[in-house]
Order: sequence, then C-alpha cells, then structure tokens
Amino acid sequence: MATDSLRRERSSPADGALKRLTRWLRRRVPIGLYARSLLIVVIPMVLLQSVVAFVFMERHWQLVTQRLSAAVTNDIAAVVDLITTFPREGDIDQVVRIAREQLDLNISVEPGGELPAPRPKPFFEILDHILSEEISNQIRRPFWIDTVGNSKIVEIRIKLEDDRILRVYARRNQAYASNTHIFLVWMVGASLVLLAIAILFLRGQIRPILALAHAAESFGKGQKIDDFAPRGAEEIRRAGLAFILMRERIERQIEQRTAMLTGVSHDLRTILTRFKLQLALAGDNPDLESLNQDVEDMQNMLEGYLAFARGEAEEDVGELKLSDLMARFAAEAELFGKSLTTSIVGEDEVQVRPNAFTRLLVNLVSNAYRYAGTVCVEARHGAKWLTITVDDDGPGIPEPAREDVFKPFFRLDEARNLDSSGTGLGLAIARDIARSHGGNVTLGESPLGGLRATVRVPT
Repeated sequence: MATDSLRRERSSPADGALKRLTRWLRRRVPIGLYARSLLIVVIPMVLLQSVVAFVFMERHWQLVTQRLSAAVTNDIAAVVDLITTFPREGDIDQVVRIAREQLDLNISVEPGGELPAPRPKPFFEILDHILSEEISNQIRRPFWIDTVGNSKIVEIRIKLEDDRILRVYARRNQAYASNTHIFLVWMVGASLVLLAIAILFLRGQIRPILALAHAAESFGKGQKIDDFAPRGAEEIRRAGLAFILMRERIERQIEQRTAMLTGVSHDLRTILTRFKLQLALAGDNPDLESLNQDVEDMQNMLEGYLAFARGEAEEDVGELKLSDLMARFAAEAELFGKSLTTSIVGEDEVQVRPNAFTRLLVNLVSNAYRYAGTVCVEARHGAKWLTITVDDDGPGIPEPAREDVFKPFFRLDEARNLDSSGTGLGLAIARDIARSHGGNVTLGESPLGGLRATVRVPT
C-alpha cells in the first residue's frame, strides 16, 4: 500500500502537466472538422518541408559552398605561387591576364601597404566562414575579405612576403551557391499547389457531413427536410441513409400514435356525449351534479391527453413576432389585474411553430398569473439561442418537485398546483413543445421570490 501511494505521488506532477498540456491544446486546436482535417494535411507537410529544408541548408548548401570556395581558393593560391615565382613587372602583367582570361578573377598587385581592419562578421552568412577557413588552410598568409552586403563581387586581399598586397575580385557565385532560393521557391510553390488541391478535396468531403448535420439539427427542431440526400464517401452515405430510415420510423410512429388516439378519442367522445344527453334528460337533479362534474373532468382529461400526445407535430415552421406575444400577455395582465413587465433583446421575429410555441408561453404565463401578482417576461434572441424567462413572486415550487411537475398527470399537494383546474399536463405539454423545437423548459428560483420558468430553444 505504501509503495502504491508513493508511485501515485511520484506520477501526479507528470499527470498534472500532461492534463494541463491537453487542456491547452484543446483550447487552441480548432473544433471544426474542416479545420482539423486541414491541420492533418498541413502539419505533416510543414514538418516534412522543414526537415528537408534544414537538411538541404545544413548539408547540401554548405557542401556546395565549401567546394566552390575551395575551387576559388585553389585558383587564388595558384596566382600567389605565380606572383612569388615570377616577381618581375612584366611577368605579373601576364599573371593578371591569365587570371582574368583563364580563372575569371580580376587581380591587382599593390606595392607596400597594410591590410584593412577586419570587418564585422555577418550572422547568417556561411560564405564568410567557409571562404576564410579555406584561405587559412591553403594559402596560409594574412588576408582580408569582404563578403558583406548584396554585391555580386567578393573582394579578397592577401599580404605577400615583400609587403605587397594582392587584391582579388571574384564573382560571388563562383564561391557561393547563390541559386539555392530556387529550390525553396519550387518547394513552397509545390506545397501551395498541393494544399489548394487538398482544400478543394476536403471541401467536397466535408460538405456532405455538414448537410447531414444540418438535416439532423432541422429534424430535431421539428422542421421538415425535403431536399436531403446522402452524398459523399461510402461511410457518409451509410450514415445519411441510416438517418433517413430513422426519421421515417419516427414519423411513422408518430402518425400511428396520432391515428390511434384519434380513433380512441372518437369512441370516447361518443360515450361522453351519450352521458351528457342522458344527464340533460334527467333534468336538474342535485344528486346528479357530481356526475355532471365527473363527465366534464373526463372530457377535459381526454382533450388534454390528446393535445399532449399530438404535440402540435403537424404544424409547419413559420415566423412569430415576440412583440405580438408580449402585447397579448399585457392585455391578459390588465384583464386579471396583474402587474407585468416585458422586455425583448435582439430580433423580434423567430422561426418556430407559431401555434405550438404560443401555447407553450401562454401556458407558463397563465400559470404565473394564477399564483402571483407580479410577473416579468424577458426574451433574449441571440445568434444561436432564443431564451425566454418568466419570473413571478408567487409561492414557487419546492426544488425536489421541479422535475416531477413535468411528468404527465403529476399534481402538487402544496399551495401552488400549476394545473389545479386541469389534468396535470400543462408543463408536460410545454416541455414537449420546447423539446420538439430542439430546446427545453427548466424551473428555478426567481429574483422576485417565486418561480422562474426558462424556455431555451435554438434559432
């Protein structure tokens, strides 16, 4: 046990660092499939090119520059040997001619003098280092070179034995691999072409996935989808086909349930109509008042259950103005003598099933009017969500019962029964409508001291 505890203590710092690194990467890595797919293509390409460029710059470029510098230094060493072997003026003129015509070097010999002070060394210039090293190894005389700047000429000064100065002017590309940028240009250009092809290909592969996600999201909101067809790779087509079959099964199940309930409601309504007729023929009998009330309760229960089961699923999506709803709530508040405060943040029009969504909010606001004197309705229409809160100063609902009240036919024993005149289906219908739009209804504490009902649906 002590050993296991010690191991856990030793591994905890590493585990913590790994978790922090994972969280850091999760926050910075794109969450979209398209962006992540591009990273899968781009990152290996960039790493590969970086390695290739490093190897090329470190090995090939340096090797070529070293060989070129060695060749130029050999030519300069030969010129130095000729000058020291044939020191006469006429012989030096011939050496200058041979160097210009045969070695492509412009040289001159200056009598007497000193070498200039060393110039600052360039930070990223490999020519200065390699050429200086080659001159030191082959010629072994005091020298001064100038490779700084963008000039195409490299100047080299060598001090001879008789204090003469040999000045050599060589083209930079004689001692330096100056066309290396062509390789980099071709490498970057080819990468851009490959990246463009990858982007076009990925767009074609991601588009069917986005279409499937949009179709599933629309179906979750209760919207009809007529133009969706599986496209793309075989796996995406299979997922799209599975979604279509699932949607058909759900729609068929809803249709069968609605048809069955319609038939049951027809039979039950016929029986209830007979009961009402017989009670009406019986006249005003005080003993039958309880039976009349039972018949009315049965009819209300039947209507409420049918509305809950049907769920307004057959209604199409349309535009609904929040301001019209607020005006309706204000008129009801004036009628019932309640205090109402409303506010709308964002766009006024929303895309929902108008009748069903109106029924949802009317149910919540009516319940607030029933048990409270002050009601506040606030609507916030954002880019992704529509959030509507209904606050009141009523008795509220105990926290343990806030989920139970959404169950069909559930009734509270406390003072606040959200469906005391109905069948216990009010909040169940409200949540069913909200979920058919892809959202939900939740209950909580209100700043006014009563109950807060929050409706949140995607837009």
